[in-house]
Amino acid sequence: MKQVITLRFAAMIGAALAAAYLLLLIPECSGRQAVMQSSSAAKQAFAWNQDAYWKTLEGKYAKLRQTGCRGAEADVKQRLDGLKKLLTTIDSRMFGPEASEFDELERQMFEAAPLVSACNAVIAEYLDVAADMRTVIKRQSEHWNIKSDAARITLYRLLYGSRGAIEEIMTQVTAGSVPALLKGTDEPSATPSAVVRNARLHSGDILVSRGGAPTSALIARGNDYPGNFSHIAFVYVDPETKEAKIVESHIEVGVVVSTVEQYLSDKKMRVMLLRPRADLPQIRKDPIIPHKAAKYAYDRAKSTHVPYDFTMDYKDHSKLFCSEVASEPYERFGINLWAGVSHISSPGLRRWLAAFGVKHFETQEPSDLEYDPQLRVVAEWRDPQTLKKDRIDNAVTEVMVEGAEKGDEIGYAWYLLPFARLVKAYSMLLNQFGKAGPIPEGMSATTALRTKEYMAKHEGLGKRLTPKIEEYKKKYGYVPPYWELVRLAREVK
Repeated sequence: MKQVITLRFAAMIGAALAAAYLLLLIPECSGRQAVMQSSSAAKQAFAWNQDAYWKTLEGKYAKLRQTGCRGAEADVKQRLDGLKKLLTTIDSRMFGPEASEFDELERQMFEAAPLVSACNAVIAEYLDVAADMRTVIKRQSEHWNIKSDAARITLYRLLYGSRGAIEEIMTQVTAGSVPALLKGTDEPSATPSAVVRNARLHSGDILVSRGGAPTSALIARGNDYPGNFSHIAFVYVDPETKEAKIVESHIEVGVVVSTVEQYLSDKKMRVMLLRPRADLPQIRKDPIIPHKAAKYAYDRAKSTHVPYDFTMDYKDHSKLFCSEVASEPYERFGINLWAGVSHISSPGLRRWLAAFGVKHFETQEPSDLEYDPQLRVVAEWRDPQTLKKDRIDNAVTEVMVEGAEKGDEIGYAWYLLPFARLVKAYSMLLNQFGKAGPIPEGMSATTALRTKEYMAKHEGLGKRLTPKIEEYKKKYGYVPPYWELVRLAREVK
């Protein structure tokens, strides 16, 4: 009799567990409806559409490597002199964003790059010209309507394009030929400051960086103007101790205050330092505004828990994603950063991002802060060793996003959903005590599984791409340029 009761009890427990498992298998509501409701914007993703031109530039580079650079040094020098003269002309008066001078500037920058790279000559001079070009173009953009397509396209082609040219050079030339730190405009500031890694950080400065995770690559590339950055952090310098602190929002824990060492120890493929212009009307009136904004951000982060905003709603500041950590404090003092917000108009990409919890497809993307004319680029760090991974991650992401437009889905292991929901419940319990759980606050169990699936697919495609890169190097004698990386990634996909 006792054995029968035990068996019945075990059967009841089994049935209850099975019922609980089935209940926990019920999927969440899809984000597709939100995508469809918000897809009315008539924006279109930027496309270079210049594959033949890139191949021509690569052909020039390959020919110089084979035939040698005898006589080419004079050509490179002449080209750089021509670029300097053109920059002087552009800087001498105001041009509209559609001026033909900008097309000529772009052409000359691109066509000088393969000569500089193949001959391993006047690299420092080319970098100086690129830095001067960025300064001149940003100064020109102060008079443009940044929300116009013409302004956005010109800024993107020249600033993003010149960075691409520099990084092609960095990829091909001898290690150590290009410095990790490239300086920009040392914009004056009246706020407290601290020296970090040979650069002076001022309170109110903004650090824009690129993380090493596949999701970081998706953030950087996943908008109408694919970029190089995935994260924003805000600098606060204590006026008494002169110690720099970093205020930032992480998916795992929300808004936190870090030391500079903690910030730099978190893997960064690149970092750019931005500073508000000293001649902005608000800062002319009160030169300490950047420090006031930084102190507000610092005090809020220290005094209360601010969760991460997965929806990317830059107008609601009860939760903050990384860009809002800088934009919200400045907004309080009359400076509205991100003069032109980003759009994510591709339906497939919107569908993917909605599956990750995003609800707003007009938002403040980290990469786009560089194009804001209210800010100067003070310096930029790149690690030549991690640049290789950055390029592979970008190429893989680009091909995966192409797949999204063709109907590819980011699924998840549905049978793991009940267990993920239990982990989520445990994470929520930890959150009540101010601790981070295995699944971040604000992220659902389904999204956590989808994120894991996305990262696995990204990593797998990257691993299959690596031997293709080595084959290319053996065949041609040089690292495949970015457009070839994308082509190879398409092949292995």
